[in-house]
Amino acid sequence: MNFVVPDFYPAAAEIFVAVMALVIMLASTFARRVGRTLAYVLAQFTLIGAAFITIFVTMSDQVVYTFSDMFVGDLLGNFLKLLIYFAVAIALLYGRGYLADRNMDRPEYHLLAVLMTLGMMVMVTANHLLTLYIGLEMMSLSLYAMVAFDRDSARSTEAGMKYFVLGALASGLLLYGMSMIYGATGALDFGSIHEALYYQSANKTVLLFGLVFLMAGIAFKLGVVPFHMWVPDVYQGAPTAVTLLIATAPKLAAFAMAMRLLVFGLFELAEQWQAMLMFLAVLSIILGNLAAIAQSNIKRMLAYSGISHMGFMLLGLLSGVVDGDRHYAFGAYSSAMFYAVSYVIMSLASFGMVILLSRAGFEAENIDDFKGLNKRSPWFAAMMMIVMFSMAGIPFFIGFFAKLAVLQSVVAAGYIWLAVLAVIMSVIGAYYYLRVVKVMYFDEPVDSAPIHAPADVRVMLSVNGLSIAVLGLMPNALMSLCVFALLASLV
Repeated sequence: MNFVVPDFYPAAAEIFVAVMALVIMLASTFARRVGRTLAYVLAQFTLIGAAFITIFVTMSDQVVYTFSDMFVGDLLGNFLKLLIYFAVAIALLYGRGYLADRNMDRPEYHLLAVLMTLGMMVMVTANHLLTLYIGLEMMSLSLYAMVAFDRDSARSTEAGMKYFVLGALASGLLLYGMSMIYGATGALDFGSIHEALYYQSANKTVLLFGLVFLMAGIAFKLGVVPFHMWVPDVYQGAPTAVTLLIATAPKLAAFAMAMRLLVFGLFELAEQWQAMLMFLAVLSIILGNLAAIAQSNIKRMLAYSGISHMGFMLLGLLSGVVDGDRHYAFGAYSSAMFYAVSYVIMSLASFGMVILLSRAGFEAENIDDFKGLNKRSPWFAAMMMIVMFSMAGIPFFIGFFAKLAVLQSVVAAGYIWLAVLAVIMSVIGAYYYLRVVKVMYFDEPVDSAPIHAPADVRVMLSVNGLSIAVLGLMPNALMSLCVFALLASLV
């Protein structure tokens, strides 16, 4: 039996992050006096170093396979990895002061964040069912621990247990679906699965049953109806710094999981999984927007808002193939990717504002906590207004063009009724976003305490908010990156 040494070069960023996780673990053990600061610095260094490696070492428009075709190095994976580094780095920056005020800035937190990042990196570069599952579990287990990181809070512990139990159930469904796909095709890597489907050598009935279970796992990780039960409770119960992490980078990893499984592996079953996605998208858009109206807790409101946004993202994925015609696939999938990236940028700013208004002994979790923000800080009230307008899809912010791109794909695919429904629900959903703007500018403040935050957080939050406006004025740059990444990876 000949043993072939794999090419480690395309996985250089993953190897670097794994090594740095061990370094953080050892450094925090043997340097306890400076462990908290050291772990944060090393975590940020890890993300910056991984970005440098991804850009200057592994970035290529060529598709490279290694580790017995279990790992794929392509432009889609590298682009999503860069966005993941960015999202995690900003989330750690925003959450550092919040964690310090609550004595939660322990080295273990930053170690878990690095391991979560490694799991997401494995997910976006997976070309094999087992690799994808390993990456998913590495990300999920880190998040379970981070949700319950505040051991003195019964609410955080409860949220962690809910997330763990439901996440374990979803992982079981996903793994069962993978086993059925393997049983039907006799293959685990996505290329061989696609080939078995193309030549119709797989059992169609077993495949469809496996597809149903796969869709359940994907829907849970995206947090869409009817697998959304964990989202509002976990968002509210977790420390806000952790909620910020859950609401951002993992959405990119979940999008990558959907692309790898459905488009790269099961594209020949597109008409079947698109019908399932349509069901999930419609329910998510309706329930997410209607449930958010009734929320007084802004974290729960943003949770239901996120369910609706993920429903919109699915609209792009379900518009790629129409009656066997694959002409619209690139446009549809790139619009879904553009929407996912836009949502992450907006979520970073929205939860960053919640953290900004929180302080030791006080959680700015209610919408009423934003009352009179314009009188306390006109600049950050303007930043929050930009975020709310963008999430509502009001021109000319990035959220508007994200919705427009997805709706154009839906209309091009001939689903006029679906586009009309999405527009109507967006108009209804604008109410709860504009309510936040109303209380900031027209209500008297209930808290007159000055807003204290480190200079780096203030600057980055300002840049984050302004980027939403700037990208709204120049959306073609980001859209072109999404299109090019997909073209280079799918062709």
